[in-house]
Amino acid sequence: MGEVTDNRARNRFELVEEGELAFADYRREPGRLVIPYVEAAPALRGGGAAGRLMEGVLATARAEGLKVVPLCGYAAAYIRRHREHHDLLA
Repeated sequence: MGEVTDNRARNRFELVEEGELAFADYRREPGRLVIPYVEAAPALRGGGAAGRLMEGVLATARAEGLKVVPLCGYAAAYIRRHREHHDLLA
């Protein structure tokens, strides 16, 4: 399993597993982390990589005291399915 990293130069969180990339674009606003887009390479789909990516994104938001604005349908659905993260919603 890879580690989620914050690529601030590209404004996205990244997770590399088996040489393939999953990423979540973001925009930082005062007190908020806006997530407009999440994507996983086709080879990673169905294996939980996007979920592991979201866990890293949400852990970062929590650590930095940010609320999350999930514009991406996947990000919104992920948070809806995981009650433990509902407090992070802006």
